[in-house]
Amino acid sequence: MKLKKLITPPQQSLRNAGWDWMLGEDTLPYITDDMVVVSEQEAEQYYEATNELYEMFIEAAQHVIDNNRFDELGIPENLVPIVKYSWDNDKQWHLYGRFDLSGGIDGKPIKLIEFNADTATCIPETAVVQWASLKANNLDESQQFNTLYERLVENFRELQSQNPGFQPSLLISTMRDYPEDDTNMQVLGEAAKEAGFEVAFEYIDEVEFSATEGIYKQNPADGSFTKYDYWFKLVPWEYIGWDEPELAEILTNIVTNKKAIVLNPAYTLLFQSKGILKVLWELYPNHPLLLQTESKALQGKQSVEKVLFGREGANVRILSADGYALENNDGEYFEQNTVFQEYTEFIQDKTGNYYQAGVFFAGEACALGFRKGGKIIDNKAQFCGHIIE
Repeated sequence: MKLKKLITPPQQSLRNAGWDWMLGEDTLPYITDDMVVVSEQEAEQYYEATNELYEMFIEAAQHVIDNNRFDELGIPENLVPIVKYSWDNDKQWHLYGRFDLSGGIDGKPIKLIEFNADTATCIPETAVVQWASLKANNLDESQQFNTLYERLVENFRELQSQNPGFQPSLLISTMRDYPEDDTNMQVLGEAAKEAGFEVAFEYIDEVEFSATEGIYKQNPADGSFTKYDYWFKLVPWEYIGWDEPELAEILTNIVTNKKAIVLNPAYTLLFQSKGILKVLWELYPNHPLLLQTESKALQGKQSVEKVLFGREGANVRILSADGYALENNDGEYFEQNTVFQEYTEFIQDKTGNYYQAGVFFAGEACALGFRKGGKIIDNKAQFCGHIIE
């Protein structure tokens, strides 16, 4: 692989934007000074592979629903009704998600690692920072596979046209003390505003939910409540199902009674679960974009053990062909069931760092970025932009 060093690094632009969390304190800065060089053909292959994978995920999700395999995927039972409803309702729009892929550079085949379909982050660094890095270095701003922001705007417009009975009012919520989540939602909110939405923000613990009326934010100045017909929550659906069963029931009533539209819709849980990787392999055995995935350790093959709803590389183990742990990341998800995915090595630079491609999907594949780290890409990984040459 080839890297292009940026003469003007992105750090000052990030400080100007107030995104200090990207700079790192006692660690390496989160945004690298390099860009991965990608050919036009390689960018096109990422685009085509991601679009094909999304269609395969649709087929796999339909199979899970038709055969009632929710438990196998770890879907909380109290969320099954809203998962089914949102799947059957074409107006429940999947706004965006991010595919994590290996390969794609130097002739290495693209392979699906997983799909972050519900609460994917890396929006600002993908949509804004890597593009701004080209501009800051007087490079051609069109030399990227990167229309994420434009696609988000278009999806919000389409969402509005598909749901004429709902007001274009959007409340965005995150959990407290995650500044990177707030920054992701700032970009999402700007896209919604450009599409004609009235946009507000509130942490999820302050949002008011009514099973019969909908979703509200209270005005602290006068105590009044404002109703919002759309709610985007950067809070995983499985957390709501496991930890907030009352909220799960309320949201089911709100959505099925058409009091509000919740984004991303509950059916994205089916895509998010690592259990669907096994279903994909069953439906598309030996597909060139897939890695063998089973519920038991693979015989005679190096594999990766993953929990069904792990995040940021937590509770991931790389196992040798005879089942010994070669790499291991601890985490909070150890009580979950696991799947075993055939091991594939990420692309490497000359110093031994590994790179995982991330391709956003928002109606179609729309943006490429890379995360740089070790054999297990975790929360210590850096973001590395790309340039097409």
